[in-house]
Amino acid sequence: MEIRVLNYFLAVAREENITRAAESLNITQPTLSRQLHQLEEELGVELFEKENRKMILTNEGMLLKRRAQEIVSLADKTVTEVSHNEKDLNGEIAIGCGELQSVDTLSKIIVEFQKLHPKVTFNMFSGNTEDIKNQMDQGLLDIGLFLEPVNVEKYDFLRMNVEETWGLFVRDDSKLANHEVIEPKDLKNQSVILPGRGVINHELMNWLGSEGEKLSTVSSYNLIYNSAKLVQNGMGVMLCLKLDTYYQYLTFIPLSNAPVLNSFVVWNSGQIFSKTVTSFIEYTRRYIKGIDIDVN
Repeated sequence: MEIRVLNYFLAVAREENITRAAESLNITQPTLSRQLHQLEEELGVELFEKENRKMILTNEGMLLKRRAQEIVSLADKTVTEVSHNEKDLNGEIAIGCGELQSVDTLSKIIVEFQKLHPKVTFNMFSGNTEDIKNQMDQGLLDIGLFLEPVNVEKYDFLRMNVEETWGLFVRDDSKLANHEVIEPKDLKNQSVILPGRGVINHELMNWLGSEGEKLSTVSSYNLIYNSAKLVQNGMGVMLCLKLDTYYQYLTFIPLSNAPVLNSFVVWNSGQIFSKTVTSFIEYTRRYIKGIDIDVN
């Protein structure tokens, strides 16, 4: 299976039409049709069905599309890393981040590094820790920003100097909006939206104590924005981390004596990175530790 043929396949999946796909690839229609037929023979499955003059992906085609996008992205990333100019850093650094206060610090590091090396670009992926770990294991992300608790045995890491604190999002017209802090008992008779990550919920359940057994959970989330909309529209209240973000009609109230967590910049231990990624990791290390950060 060649990268070139996967690009052909992705073009047809995108255009849903052989003729348009061939034009976008600057090849003839018969050539493209032949390459697709050979790919289907190689895999032993049908990748497309014709429907109202459109090329529609089969279930097997949809699976290949997802994998092909990952393979092509990784191939492009590899070419960029290997072929960069040794004198001037360039290429792309792919970073996965959750919704954390420490993203502000990381963004400052990225901005200052990019000023020193303007040919370097960044690809930012937003997701929870599991999403980011999966992308890193596939080689699609170079660096991740993880919230503890997390198993970092197979990673090298730097602890961020930022505390991540828990609180509750409530509507401005809620009785809870006037509280200075939220106690576990305050969640009685409330419909609660929780984080979807199990180990994080364990921390929250420890904070809730016996009140956790009575908790009425109505939804879970991996990123805050969409669930904040549920709170805005009256679905319930949401336990979440404090962010420097304003949501209209919502009030954030800190939890009383809640666990304070930290976050880590992580990368795969023992992995050989491009000079650009290696330089960024060293720059980040020096920035966090307050060392002279004029790193080339």
